[in-house]
Order: sequence, then structure tokens, then C-alpha cells
Amino acid sequence: ALRARMEERLLGARFRCLNQQLYTGSSRDAARLFRADPAAFHLYHQGFERQVRRWPERPVQRIVRYLRRRPASLVVADFGCGDCTLATSVKNQVHCFDLVPLSPRVTVCDMAEVPLAAESVDVAVFCLALMGTNLQEILGEANRVLRLGGTLMVAEVASRFEDTSAFLKAMTQLGFRTVSKDFSSSYFYLLEFAKTGPPRASPAPGLRLRPCLYKRR
Repeated sequence: ALRARMEERLLGARFRCLNQQLYTGSSRDAARLFRADPAAFHLYHQGFERQVRRWPERPVQRIVRYLRRRPASLVVADFGCGDCTLATSVKNQVHCFDLVPLSPRVTVCDMAEVPLAAESVDVAVFCLALMGTNLQEILGEANRVLRLGGTLMVAEVASRFEDTSAFLKAMTQLGFRTVSKDFSSSYFYLLEFAKTGPPRASPAPGLRLRPCLYKRR
């Protein structure tokens, strides 16, 4: 029992270290990190799952329900797909992207540079996946692959939002209109946007999210 507790603490410490690296570096840094050490991604995913398991509801299930209400012909891009829960839960064609393949469905890439043609998908999804310091570049990539009028779904930890109004305003600079915002959960916010056009080249200063750093337990 003592050994198990010690191993759990070591795993927890490694998870917190990896988590901090992902939120305080760029998406390119994250891609390099897990390319050099793929096992670290599996450890990170295990730690992430332990955290989210405590929540009363998983945001991915909200997005699954959303897609099931829409035509199955819509093409989806899942940025930071993890174990591909979304792809295995809907009838849509889902392009799955992440830094390490936890499933054969996953295409390994940097989230700021996915191998999709411009305006080739109808729905882009970031479910607890907006990590890195280059958010404008990552969301700009989502804009690139979305068709005009296409949907961007963002589910993110509630405590990460410093100023929700400023964030939504910044999204308009990236070529997105807010369609709906669900702040009913104290654990995560669910935001729906529609692509209105290409992003502006100027910086979007309100596009800030706090790092999601977990305390030692």
C-alpha cells in the first residue's frame, strides 16, 4: 500500500509538471516534447482523465449530443482528440488530431498546422484542448479549415477565463461570431461560434486563458 501511494504521488507530480509545460509553452513546444517522449503523453492523459472523472459531466458528451442533433453528413475536425471519444460516438466523419496517437484514428500533428485543406470541414472542436501560448495561431488554423458559416465548438475549464467578454470580442477578430454561450457549469464553459470570414492579421489581446495548473493533493 505504501509503494502504491508513493507511485501515485510520483505520477501526480509528473502529470503536474507536464501539464504546466503544455500550458506555458507553444503548441510546437508540446509537439517536440511528446515526439521525444511519447510515453509522457500517456502519463499526461491518465492524469487528465483522473481530474475530469471527478466532474459531474464530461464536456465531450455535451458536444456528442450537439452533433447527434445535426446532420451526420457534416465533416468534423477534433483538435486535441485524446482517445477519440467524439469520433466513436457520432456518425459524422471526424478528423482526429493530437500530439500522440492513443487510437489508430489519430493523425499526429501540431494543432497550429493540421493536414487539412482550407474550408474542408463543417465543425471544428476544441474540447479541453486550447493549450499553449499561441492561441491565436491555433484558432486561426481552425478558421482556415472551416467552411464559411461553419461551426467552432469550444469547451474549456471555467476558471481559465480571465475576462469572458474580452475573449468573445477577440474571437470576432479571428473571424468568428458568437452563436451561443453556456456558463451553467462551474467546471467548464461551452461556447459555439460561426465562421464569418478570415481572421484579421492584427493581434487579439483579449484572447487570453489562464494556465490550468493543478495543486498537489
